[in-house]
Amino acid sequence: MEKVCVLGAGRVGSAIVRDLCRDYQVSVVDARCEPLDRLREICPAETIQADLSQRSVVQDVILDANLVVGAVPGYMGYQVLESVLEAGKPVVDISFFKEDPFQLDKLARKNRVTAVVDCGVAPGMSNMILGYHASQMEVERFTCLVGGLPRERYWPYQYRAPFSPIDVIEEYVRPARLVEHGEVVVRPALSEVELVDIPGVGTLEAFNTDGLRTLLHTMKVPFMKEKTLRYPGHAELMRVFRESGFFSEEPIELGKARVRPIDLTSSLLFRQWELQPGEEELTAMQIQIEGKQEGKPVRYTYQMLDRTDPETGITSMARTTGYTCTAVAHLILEGHFHRPGINPPEYVGAEPGNLEFVLNYLKERGVIYHRQEAKL
Repeated sequence: MEKVCVLGAGRVGSAIVRDLCRDYQVSVVDARCEPLDRLREICPAETIQADLSQRSVVQDVILDANLVVGAVPGYMGYQVLESVLEAGKPVVDISFFKEDPFQLDKLARKNRVTAVVDCGVAPGMSNMILGYHASQMEVERFTCLVGGLPRERYWPYQYRAPFSPIDVIEEYVRPARLVEHGEVVVRPALSEVELVDIPGVGTLEAFNTDGLRTLLHTMKVPFMKEKTLRYPGHAELMRVFRESGFFSEEPIELGKARVRPIDLTSSLLFRQWELQPGEEELTAMQIQIEGKQEGKPVRYTYQMLDRTDPETGITSMARTTGYTCTAVAHLILEGHFHRPGINPPEYVGAEPGNLEFVLNYLKERGVIYHRQEAKL
């Protein structure tokens, strides 16, 4: 039986472990004992408590693995991925680190390693869908609206973080890159707020975030943008926080101590943004792709709405992100995708049969993408 090592046992990493245990021998590594204890009770994975910030530790725990899954927080994702590539192990990564993954392409090619990065919901499935259509038609416009939200709205934030709050704050700080008329343009995060109606949810606000990532370099599409979805009013509140300095990484003097405002802010918000036991959340995504197919104008629309699994308690963000990752892990382990180097999901989607496989894999787990085609 193939062996898979999952690095990180957070909310998404744990969902990945539980899913992969259906078909493979799985080990999972995390510095914290609590998530490992929970996993030990519900699935047959081997649990290893270790500090993944140490390069030697990473390479030691993946020694016997046929494939590695990177599910660590973004701030340590690049270093961990580099360690995996140095060890020559195929990898699927969802850490969404801020560094350019293509900086590791030479290393991956040298060691003939297939590495799929940004393999979640968005980036991830959104890239895969665009990659597929770009291989079938001339795409002129790509728009992705996506967000994870609590089912119930509570003042003042009307938000819960389905993953690390520090990674959420990073979305609100990092300038957003879009493509207009074939050129990359930069907008402030949280800018150009618009109201949109999402079936099954209602009216949400959408604002600019830096979600296109590798698509900026791999896709020759004249117009591309990704916006994050939240309940109306959230973006304005986060802009106030940002402009007031609460998200700053520059230390300030507080008495005799020096404190980074972002560390204090994330610590405070973690308690208020954390999903409470039994609290339900949802993930919504809407993708529109416009262009010409066989010379005729066409628009493809994908809609996905997923909710917390009431039986397992696995959140929708963990399901939609984690199961995309495990689907691609299956593609690699079963020999359907082999391309040495750094591979964003659009490369996976461009190869025949891969998108259909992933969509069916997700559907079997209750994550359903509805597709509509319209002649323009």
